[in-house]
Amino acid sequence: MHLLPESANKLIDEFSRLPGIGKKTAQRLTFYLLNSNQEYVHDLSQALKDIKVKIQKCSLCHGITENDPCMICKNTERDENMLCVVESAYDIFVFEKTNSFRGKYHVLDGALSPLDGIGPDELNINSLVERVDSGMEIIIATNPSVEGETTALYIAKILADKNVTISKLARGVPVGGDLEYVDDATLIRAIEGRISV
Repeated sequence: MHLLPESANKLIDEFSRLPGIGKKTAQRLTFYLLNSNQEYVHDLSQALKDIKVKIQKCSLCHGITENDPCMICKNTERDENMLCVVESAYDIFVFEKTNSFRGKYHVLDGALSPLDGIGPDELNINSLVERVDSGMEIIIATNPSVEGETTALYIAKILADKNVTISKLARGVPVGGDLEYVDDATLIRAIEGRISV
């Protein structure tokens, strides 16, 4: 956009690089900030700096934290014998919102994807194997994608001789979902994983 000052164009370009933000939304955000007071813009820029300076990976679970180990890993009231394996730190937030899981987590930082050059060495799989003790329950909560399923199978295989219980998240029709809009693969999994009433 040639009519805007260079600094506004630069901010629009930077916003456009964020996931889910198109050019029009980036323009709206830029003009919102342009019309905001100086204090708000300063607070926003400080918050952006802080997430890169203050947040680090937990040395145990690889989740995000400002203090190592993270609050979940150092919480002695959580079940040490139940470990939920997730692909990203954001997945921990998703589980914690439900307030139903009382175990601990392990973040893989991705999923196996040979076509993208992501093998077991690029993920936090070795540290997972080191954390697993006999008698634990391992819940593999990878995404229901080809890469997530491949990762789940790989983890189940390498933990098979560890004397642990391994389970995966159930897959099926979402609550409030309409069967008309459910894809075939999800419907097949829902039928195969049906439970008695």
